[in-house]
Amino acid sequence: MIKKILKEFKEFAVRGNVLDLAVGVIIGGAFGKIVTSLVNDIIMPPISRLLGSVNLVDQFIQISKLDKHPTTLADAQKESVTVIAYGNFLNVILDFAIVAFCIFMIVKGANALRRLGQPDPAAPSEPTDKNCPYCLSKIPIKATRCSHCTSHLEVEPELEGGLS
Repeated sequence: MIKKILKEFKEFAVRGNVLDLAVGVIIGGAFGKIVTSLVNDIIMPPISRLLGSVNLVDQFIQISKLDKHPTTLADAQKESVTVIAYGNFLNVILDFAIVAFCIFMIVKGANALRRLGQPDPAAPSEPTDKNCPYCLSKIPIKATRCSHCTSHLEVEPELEGGLS
């Protein structure tokens, strides 16, 4: 019984989808760190400068009625002051927006590469059927006789060479 379970687990663990998922999670974690650094180290400093050298992450509203009035979020957390850390929340939303946009662009690029080798669905394709001039039924384009009314059809000149 244990051997069977271990065998099934091994088959499950080495299946392609599970390995792809594991690679995706690992790369996603690393990508999240890159985006967090991008937001905290590249994007937020100019925004902070525009707002008058205010660190957005340290913006909070103190809820508790204490004599303590910390100036940074870290001080508030150290002193156990109850706060609404709206600056940190806005920072996380910005992180999410950047990650979502990057993933959108990656998927858009992957879809474009996937479509690169495929025919354009909007391009007109060669017709495969025609209408019988006598009964107006749809018949194969290479037909010389209508399958509905059995009329003899004239062979169009561009199709003559293609008949075998």
